[in-house]
Amino acid sequence: MAAHKILITRRVPPPAVEVLKNAGCAVDLVDQDDPPSREELLRRVPGVAGMITMLSERIDAALLDAAGPSLRVVANFAVGFDNIDLETCKQRGVRVTNTPDVLTDATADLAWTLILATARRAVEGDRLVRAGKWTGWAPMQFLGLQLSGATLGLVGAGRIGTAVGLRSLGFNMHVLYVDGQPCAELEQRVHAQRVVLPELLQAADVVSLHVPLTPQTRHLIGAPQLAAMKPTAILINTSRGPVVDEAALVEALRERRIAGAGFDVYEHEPRLTPGLTDLPSVVLLPHLGSGTTATRQKMSQMTAENVLAVLQGREPPNPVV
Repeated sequence: MAAHKILITRRVPPPAVEVLKNAGCAVDLVDQDDPPSREELLRRVPGVAGMITMLSERIDAALLDAAGPSLRVVANFAVGFDNIDLETCKQRGVRVTNTPDVLTDATADLAWTLILATARRAVEGDRLVRAGKWTGWAPMQFLGLQLSGATLGLVGAGRIGTAVGLRSLGFNMHVLYVDGQPCAELEQRVHAQRVVLPELLQAADVVSLHVPLTPQTRHLIGAPQLAAMKPTAILINTSRGPVVDEAALVEALRERRIAGAGFDVYEHEPRLTPGLTDLPSVVLLPHLGSGTTATRQKMSQMTAENVLAVLQGREPPNPVV
């Protein structure tokens, strides 16, 4: 195992490095929080047997060429994998893995952080108090959306969407969801109804996005969909940024066609669409979905275990291809 060189493209919690080194691997860690440049990535990748990558790293034919035939596995430190050319990896016999399940609860909690903060205009209120401009309670000050008894619309009912829906029990919300398959857990536990997207957009007070990024979901929420929403509704995105046409969202919020939005992911991450930060009705978080100590530690462990499984000739625990 000593001959295996593993490139980790960002600073990660300790388990990945520890597990790999204990197995005799030579670890090349990009010891920084910011993504490495494309040039640096191409410089460091030749001769590696495995990579632990982030969503910011583009794993394509050019990178695979630079790595050479030694590369056997790419372990994405994420549930998503749209940064990876899966077909090219498959053709070249490079296994791809991800980190599903472990971040479900952390991301669902974060979605509810955004729902509550956006619905009750908490960030706007915080800014006012911090600026020393609050003059006291007033009957019409920062009136927001009452969640109790409201309708939650889930666009996607996979693991995270389901977890978000189950958390609505405490608010006695009516739950609608859109998904390619029925979700028995949501229907049985919160009496959710499966509907089509236009129906959900028209009825929901909170629209929460939980779909992967695919050609079909890119700009799934654009100007027509935003126009279909209630003017009192809020949009929450903890899935992938390009699912929303952010330019259309900025216009909808400027014109007050919807009441607010809470985002943890962005269309051109980390760049923000012009105008987004000017809108007081938007809560903007720096991609914190899986950001708990326990979750990130587990994700780190999983990526290393996936890499070792492939290098040892075993089926990885979390295969994508």
